[in-house]
Amino acid sequence: MFPPSLFHDLGWTPTGASQPSGATGTSTYGSLRAPFPYPAGSWLGGTGSPKLSLGALLSQNLKMVPVPERAYGNFFEEHCYIVLHTQTPGPSVPQSLKATSGAPKDLHYWVGKEAGVEAQGTAGSFVQHLQETLGGATVQHREAQGHESACFRSYFRPGIIYRKGGLASALKHVETNVYNIQRLLRIRAGKHVSASEVELSWHSFNKSDIFLLDLGKMMIQWNGPKTSTAEKARGLSLTRSLQNRERGGRAQIGVVDDEAEATDLMQIMEAVLGCRVGNLHTAMPSKSTDQLQKANVRLYHVYEKGKDVVIQELATCPLAQDLLQKEDCYILDQGGFKIYVWQGRMTSLQEKKAAFSRALGFIQAKGYPSYTNVEVVDEGAESAAFKQLFRSWSGEQRKNKHLRGMGKLLQVKLDVGKLHSHPELAAQLRMVDDGSGKVEVWYIQDSCRQPVDPTHHGQLCAGNCYLVLYTYQKMGLVQYILYLWQGLQAAAHEIKALKGNAEELDLQYHGALVQEHVTMGSEPPHFLTIFQGQLVIFQGSAGHNGKGQPASATRLFHVRGTDSYNTWTLEVPARASALNSNDIFLLATAGLCYLWFGKGVTQLFACQGCSGDQREMARTVVTVISRKDKEMVLEGQEPPHFWEALGGRAPYPRSKRLPEDVSDFQPRLFECSIQTGPLVLTEVVFFSQEDLDKYDVMLLDTWEEVQQPGCLAGIFLWLGAAASEWKQEAVAWGREYLKTHPAGRSLATPIVLVKQGHEPPTFTGWFHMWDPYKWTNNQSYEEVVEGGLGAVSAISEITAEVNNFRLSRWPSNGRAGPLALSALKGSKDSSENELELGPKAGSGSSSPGSVASGSLPREQLRHQAVEDLPEGVDPAHKESYLSDSDFQEIFGKSKEEFYSMAKWRQQQEKKQLGFF
Repeated sequence: MFPPSLFHDLGWTPTGASQPSGATGTSTYGSLRAPFPYPAGSWLGGTGSPKLSLGALLSQNLKMVPVPERAYGNFFEEHCYIVLHTQTPGPSVPQSLKATSGAPKDLHYWVGKEAGVEAQGTAGSFVQHLQETLGGATVQHREAQGHESACFRSYFRPGIIYRKGGLASALKHVETNVYNIQRLLRIRAGKHVSASEVELSWHSFNKSDIFLLDLGKMMIQWNGPKTSTAEKARGLSLTRSLQNRERGGRAQIGVVDDEAEATDLMQIMEAVLGCRVGNLHTAMPSKSTDQLQKANVRLYHVYEKGKDVVIQELATCPLAQDLLQKEDCYILDQGGFKIYVWQGRMTSLQEKKAAFSRALGFIQAKGYPSYTNVEVVDEGAESAAFKQLFRSWSGEQRKNKHLRGMGKLLQVKLDVGKLHSHPELAAQLRMVDDGSGKVEVWYIQDSCRQPVDPTHHGQLCAGNCYLVLYTYQKMGLVQYILYLWQGLQAAAHEIKALKGNAEELDLQYHGALVQEHVTMGSEPPHFLTIFQGQLVIFQGSAGHNGKGQPASATRLFHVRGTDSYNTWTLEVPARASALNSNDIFLLATAGLCYLWFGKGVTQLFACQGCSGDQREMARTVVTVISRKDKEMVLEGQEPPHFWEALGGRAPYPRSKRLPEDVSDFQPRLFECSIQTGPLVLTEVVFFSQEDLDKYDVMLLDTWEEVQQPGCLAGIFLWLGAAASEWKQEAVAWGREYLKTHPAGRSLATPIVLVKQGHEPPTFTGWFHMWDPYKWTNNQSYEEVVEGGLGAVSAISEITAEVNNFRLSRWPSNGRAGPLALSALKGSKDSSENELELGPKAGSGSSSPGSVASGSLPREQLRHQAVEDLPEGVDPAHKESYLSDSDFQEIFGKSKEEFYSMAKWRQQQEKKQLGFF
């Protein structure tokens, strides 16, 4: 919750701190989700782990009151909430806003669907005061119930619960171990889980969702027949969270996957809900925004003209960062999915205060739904999602960062042990090791893979496709990477055969291959490294031995790179216009091989001394291309024969190459789903290894636009162990993601297919903490349901009581009567008493001798074999069919006292007294 000093910082006095009387129901919910930092990098502030400092406030008679921390995740429909998330370098929640003045913050303003206009206005005023206190490093969000942003939903694990009502029950929901509860929750178990309180009736059920019947001491999760295993597992995670946090782990859980096999649980449900009449309907799927809609990005300039506010469209995607001027305010419309308001650092305080109102006016003018999400960002505090809507984004820190990309390898000795012990370094460099492992190469010919002679490794042809299998060791374990290299001139049938042969190899290695799809010209650093600087790409197709065949006596090659980790050579058209003053070229003729050095290379060598390595790498590559005599030529000193071989002089690029623009993007994690048609991506903000579920296909975008071989760009497709059926589609989803990205991403960006349990350090390094043994003993959903819930005995006991007190006798309308509903209420005692399922024996509601009516004679139960018991008696709980008086006489204690004992003592007494 907000610390008391926060209110003093704001000049507000908290009111309503005492808990009101008359509260109804309880729900102390769920764990808070602490954000996990990304790998150590220039954009990650501080040396400690950011912690979640989250505060929520609700309106009480137009006053603001703090919500206790253990109630986070519960949202009452009649209230507005304010949630503050702060990333701080220390382990504790800051006690003053002054302590977090420079830390990134997210300020969320949440509106319940039943919240009044006055309540919204009061909360809005508080947001303005809080924003002024927090300063410019804060991103503001407007959230509407049921349509929250991914950032907001990512705070709460395992989900959000929407609760009916208002303040009368708002502060009471912090109580635990209270069992006088009857409620029904409808669970939407997407990647971000949410649950809503619905009417306690079969009419609330449908085939597509999960429903939790919460009876205090007993919690029954009913899974719709159309729910997936992943949804069932997420729903169970929410159910178990409620069990632990609200009932201290004492409540028992039962799961209904198949009604025909869960007769005991269904009997209890019908005792509460009545007999179901008619068939269940299929729920309308929740509306999802596909990637095409999100790619429709438009930028508007907002300014005042007299007394009017003018909103003028400036540009559509892909957007450039320099369109945003520090003196102005802009609205960015992401296809109606989300509205951003960007405020330059020089905009007035009055304009900043009007940001939300302008956004809401824009939403209304566009005819968008009122729940459309709004995010207000100040210059310099932009969110990752906002930055990725632009082709490139350069932050001040990154502009001043000279140690970047493969340049790091020039100053840091590549240590294999360090890469393995520090996966964050491996992730940033895209290097699993130094390339000294085993390399095998095949090229595709006639739809089959043909081995390439080791002496020709690294000699690829633009008209072919290749499989490159790299084997290395990590911490004593053998690891594999299979590169699927696709030439730009390769035929469609060869590309298809490339994928088919890759699958065959993967089967041979029992699914242990990490598959990386590489397009010619976009080779990742490690791919270049395994060929030790001698990667040469020839034009045309390979011969029968896999080696490129000379197309003519004269060939021109472009060489770029400074060492064995980043050097590549590409054959280009043999004409003068292909030259470039910034690089080195090899001109191979019938009698001589020229090494041509552009002036940009020689000047750089003279100034910095680093292009000496570039020259040395060129001399190494020339031995691969030609055995002829070599002659070094400087630009401007070429002999006549040089120009003759190129067909004469011609203009070529001579201007100095500008330094590469370094983008300030953060990695982002998405869940991939196509259940409702088009590809839908659900982002997980502040991600961790916990977000990788065995049923998921996840996309990790490490973001950096591909400009040349050796760049660090790439996206990962992670396949959970139970999601192998989507293996073929996963790479296609990655390409669709690139194709529809609003920033205009390159389709040549490498795509890496990673399977659960075989993650390379280039993947794990993007996660703050990675446990390689996490999934070793991880139970599946089925295993948890079958043996991990421990609810069998409780179900039998409750079923026996249902039989005992005739809770299966219903009025003619098929609904549960008052007796049944009151019978299933728990004791008012908040921690000790057991759940009472029916009236006491002798109350006049039972008839002796009937199993369903309350009691059986002791002689029909005691020392009786199973086959001799009356019909309907549970042999495991014969004692429960005794009347209270008989039970007291035989056991010497009441039923409540008996069932409060440990199970082993219960079993021991039952054996001694003839009821086992």
